[in-house]
Amino acid sequence: MGIRFVTKTVHAYLDYPVAISLMVMPFILNLGQTNPWEIRVSVACGVAAFFLTLLTDHNTGLVRVIPYWGHVAVDRLIGLVFIVSSLVFGFSGLAAWYYWLNAAAVLIVTTVLNAPESRGDGARVVRV
Repeated sequence: MGIRFVTKTVHAYLDYPVAISLMVMPFILNLGQTNPWEIRVSVACGVAAFFLTLLTDHNTGLVRVIPYWGHVAVDRLIGLVFIVSSLVFGFSGLAAWYYWLNAAAVLIVTTVLNAPESRGDGARVVRV
């Protein structure tokens, strides 16, 4: 198996659990005790990711109006939001690690591990 194993289909089936975990994990980890933004940013990104998935043109999208490459671009933006928000809002300790690890996971999955899309005729479309 090559390093780029996160296909459009694999990504589609990961989206809902990831979105839900972004909404739930801050509460499980008891974040937000000193800074309410530790919860707000993750929940907002989780809600956005959930609706993004519903609207994406892939296996689990219900209203397929957003192309997959656009979905991946927004995912990358969310990864950057995790990094920037942890710095801007001064997250520390567990909250900082939570955001940094989520940022790393999102950015690695959408860049390094992201498999090129198939066009349908057997050719691959490579988008960076």
